Amino acid sequence: KRGGGWSPQLMDRSPWLQLDLRERMEVTAVATQGRYGSHDWVSAYMLLYSDTGRVWKQYRHEDIVGRLVGNMNSDSVVHHKLSHSIRTRFLRFVPLGWNPSGRVGLRVEVYGCAYKSFVADFDGRSSLLYRFNQKSMSTVKDVISLRFKSRQAEGVLLHGEGQRGDYITLELHRGRLALHLNLGEVRSSSGRTVVTLGSLLDDQHWHSVLIERFNKQVNFTLDRQTQHFRTKGDGDSLEVDYEGNVTFSCSEPQLVAATFLSSSSSFLSLPAPLPTLEGLSVRLQFRTWNPDGLLLSSQLISSGRLRLTHQTSSLKTSEVSTGKLVIIKTKSQRVNDGLWHMVSLSSRGLQIALTLDNEPASTIQLEHYLEPRDNYYFGGPLLYTLLGCPVAHNDSSCMNPTMAFQGCVRLILINNQPMDLMLIQQGIMGRWNQLQFDMCGIQDRCLPNFCENGGRCSQTWSTFSCDCAGIGYSGATCHNSIYEASCESYRLVGSTSGYFSIDPDGSGPLGPIQVYCNMTENKVWTVIDHNSTGQVRVRGSTPERIYSSRFDYGASPEQLGALVAESQYCQQRLTYRCRRSRLFNTWDGVPLSWWLDRSGERKTYWGGFLPGVQQCACSLEENCVDMNFFCNCDADRDSWENDTGILSYKADLPVSGIAIGDTNRLGSEALYSVGPLECSGDKSLWNAASFYEETSYLHFPAFHIEFSFDISFYFKTGAPSGVFLENLGDSGRGPYAPPSAPSAVTFSFDAGDGPAVLSVKSPVPLNDRQWHWVRAERNVKEASLQVDQLPLRFLQAPADAHLRLQLNSQLFVGGTASRQRGFLGCVRALSVNGITLDLDERAKMSPGVTPGCPGHCSSSAGFCHNRGRCVEKSSGYTCDCTHSAYGGPSCKEEVSVSFERGSSVTYTFQEPFSFMQNRTAQASSASSAYPKAREHMALSFLTTQTPAMLLTANTFTQQYLAVILAHNGSLQIWYRLHKERSPSVFSPVSTSLADGLIHRLRLHREGQDVYEEIIKNDLKQTKNCFFLAGSDALDEEVAQAGSRGFIGCFSSVQYNHVAPLKAALLNRGSSLVSIRGNLLESNCGALADLSTSKSRLDNKAHEDDTQRDSAVIGGVVTTVVFITLCVVAVMTRFLLQHRQVRRTASIQEKEHRHSLEAAYKTELHLHNCVRDNMKEYYI
Repeated sequence: KRGGGWSPQLMDRSPWLQLDLRERMEVTAVATQGRYGSHDWVSAYMLLYSDTGRVWKQYRHEDIVGRLVGNMNSDSVVHHKLSHSIRTRFLRFVPLGWNPSGRVGLRVEVYGCAYKSFVADFDGRSSLLYRFNQKSMSTVKDVISLRFKSRQAEGVLLHGEGQRGDYITLELHRGRLALHLNLGEVRSSSGRTVVTLGSLLDDQHWHSVLIERFNKQVNFTLDRQTQHFRTKGDGDSLEVDYEGNVTFSCSEPQLVAATFLSSSSSFLSLPAPLPTLEGLSVRLQFRTWNPDGLLLSSQLISSGRLRLTHQTSSLKTSEVSTGKLVIIKTKSQRVNDGLWHMVSLSSRGLQIALTLDNEPASTIQLEHYLEPRDNYYFGGPLLYTLLGCPVAHNDSSCMNPTMAFQGCVRLILINNQPMDLMLIQQGIMGRWNQLQFDMCGIQDRCLPNFCENGGRCSQTWSTFSCDCAGIGYSGATCHNSIYEASCESYRLVGSTSGYFSIDPDGSGPLGPIQVYCNMTENKVWTVIDHNSTGQVRVRGSTPERIYSSRFDYGASPEQLGALVAESQYCQQRLTYRCRRSRLFNTWDGVPLSWWLDRSGERKTYWGGFLPGVQQCACSLEENCVDMNFFCNCDADRDSWENDTGILSYKADLPVSGIAIGDTNRLGSEALYSVGPLECSGDKSLWNAASFYEETSYLHFPAFHIEFSFDISFYFKTGAPSGVFLENLGDSGRGPYAPPSAPSAVTFSFDAGDGPAVLSVKSPVPLNDRQWHWVRAERNVKEASLQVDQLPLRFLQAPADAHLRLQLNSQLFVGGTASRQRGFLGCVRALSVNGITLDLDERAKMSPGVTPGCPGHCSSSAGFCHNRGRCVEKSSGYTCDCTHSAYGGPSCKEEVSVSFERGSSVTYTFQEPFSFMQNRTAQASSASSAYPKAREHMALSFLTTQTPAMLLTANTFTQQYLAVILAHNGSLQIWYRLHKERSPSVFSPVSTSLADGLIHRLRLHREGQDVYEEIIKNDLKQTKNCFFLAGSDALDEEVAQAGSRGFIGCFSSVQYNHVAPLKAALLNRGSSLVSIRGNLLESNCGALADLSTSKSRLDNKAHEDDTQRDSAVIGGVVTTVVFITLCVVAVMTRFLLQHRQVRRTASIQEKEHRHSLEAAYKTELHLHNCVRDNMKEYYI
């Protein structure tokens, strides 16, 4: 009445507009418009398609985004060009949002063309055989294409084979498409190639397959996913023999499914039919990703209730009467694998049987008959009160919301009567809520796998998670390297010489490599050995039968190249001694010996000379034994000569091999050795540019960052605001740091879902002309922003959000394309996805920008150590050791304390911005405890007492972290992150650390990942992995260690950005520090040289639990955490020794007390301003 267009009835619960295109069409675009002359329009909708008008599938942009944006008024037209065309006859528009002041109103247009194809229907027993014109055919190039749809997860689509063992097979296996290819002449395992693509392909919808082969190179494409591979074996041709008759039409079985969308409100209630003589029976098929859920429940006449639940590897049915629980389980490999599973529950007399798929039935005997009272309920945890689970009943399993079923159900039979889901949808039978009918909305969120660097993907109905254990990366998608980029970076955080893993390209595609970091007084050397550094003697080689050797560095050429490229200087010593063994032919100069560079290319210049010239160091130094030759060995003398030198041309390093070809004459031999690769300096750390004009900027090519990117840099400025960088894309603005207040950094981006903004506010101004560090990251699950050591700020990605951040403009650094609001100051170490941008070189060509940054703190000299901050002064610099556990002019002097019996220190503080307060307001409440808390803990200790408490962090909710020495002196790390679970215990070393020697412990936790590092005197290294799965250990062990306290010496104690011992020594009158007993300053941290060993702990606790637990440690708002430095007394002889030490340490401490006090007064003033939420830390 009010205008043209479609509008549903007001009473319609789930309206849709369905179009019949009369025949199958290829649809490429759709357009929508509101009702003419009305206030009715659709603001968002879902697009479904089907061949038959049944069994619908949802169109998703980029296979992810299923919500299409509609209209904002009734007149404008909104077009959507489909990212991939859909071939269908029926289309259905399902409104998801509309004008709140009007009603649903819709006009639609569909764009496309006709589509025709021939089809064949297979019933599982039939086959289509094709006979070649010849008896057999041998090909080196094949192109095979087809489209298929299936309701079964298993079956062979195509097979061909030859008499000599060649074959090709294309089959469905567990809902995935597998291509088997063998080009060999015999059926050997070495020649077989198997490649798998896709998932959930038994969805009764069409899928396209394309196989392209040329010799050994194969492209295998399923829908829009392509995998390129090379066949195994020696053959490169496919020989197949001939060998038909099937129905050339497709049968369309009507397997109607229902999707349970919500974990809290989806349910289906069906009346219980009259029981048969055989007794009660319920049968259905289901598929899901969730590890557990309630499938079926019913109230019994006997006042009990019947429940059928699924768990990760089993089904469980329970019959609960008053005070009695009877459980029956049937085991399977997995029931949450996304495949369809058939479950049958039946009773005969007093016996109940449960069957899953084709497994034997599991049975038990009951005491009374199973008779449902009225209805059967499928799903829906909110219905438990209807099922005999009263609110007053303290049955946690009854009310646990994790028991909700999310997934698809079909083929429901109750007492052998099929339930018509279409009648249920029409309201003719049963009751339901939050269901989708005639479609299964399951998605494989691990295909493609967004877990990077080999991370393992697992999923539930609505999300996925990545297990990054043991791969050297962390983060929501395993994007971030857990290792420093260079030995120089390890030195800056206070590490000493030792073996380390470094990751030169950070979050880039190259993995970490193990090196030795030699921390000398003036320079840091990165040393990487190979498998043959010893001296090797060579005899009997000729130019025709040359001696050769290759060197293995335990890293790929790309990894070695990244290490060399990021270093300022590299060298490798090549020692070569000879006797009657020439390097070059005397007559024509043809090389008789050579070495290979990093990429395996032949090099004929020798140590100490310039690249590209066939000479040796003696020629450059003009001291060859025979001045007629350019190398000592070419003199061909009977005496031993030497052509040893240093190779330092970085493009060729390291040496990957050597070849020697003139040691076959009488008395001819050679000795060589190739030393380790040694590099120093980190080019990226101090690659900087200074911006002097607001209109100036540097520009770099656009980055193809796709799904994940990270940006990190250092800056210093005196300006109140400015744009660090900008990159524009198809959907507007890409990574962008807009102008902000002097104490805030803002990160903004738009991937197509609207602008997303993250901001971190600092308690102190950031325009103080000192260096500050910024890191921003965006991936398919979340975005994050960190400034200095302030808590991370997170923004979780919306459900079904756009995945790709598509950028098409240049990357502007220090300004914007509009030349407004530019940054004034210095930027250094700018890295995008592990690639360091050469600011220094680009600044040489840009007006208003100069290379480098002025000031003492703008170099790699490393004036301040152990996380100390270099502060510029008018006539020099000073080191701010506020956030360092060390003191002194360069933050290198340990702050150590010995405790008398009964003495203790309590440090209480609140982080300026707690974790949850630092989350964006748009984050969903369901993930408010997202596992992203961080903590850093480090301390040195010396003791002979066992058991002993080193550190504990606990909350009012009985959750804690404890680090103790057990009765045998071994170190134990205790985690109890759920008060209803037993604690987890990890022992990184089994040897006793209560040996009177100094030991240093470091712990770092980021979300679910915990890393541990022990630096101890015995040089023994340990590497372990820790799974927080609970144990049979008792809390009494921790309590006993706490009651015994600690007798010994603590040094350089740090928790996050707080150094409690320094605060205790310098701020005894502060309300944040309370001291009981006497404290004695000491120098226990200087008693031994330290060596490093590392291990990794990986928290694989249940996702829902870790979401609550991760806020336990490291700064969650409103949580009061106690970390106790419970340090008890020292034996009399021990006390006398440390009293003697105290006199010397006190003198040193007084020399620097004034600067330390000033720094700590600033920090304490900050904490006093935010004491509403307190945390207490005890040692």
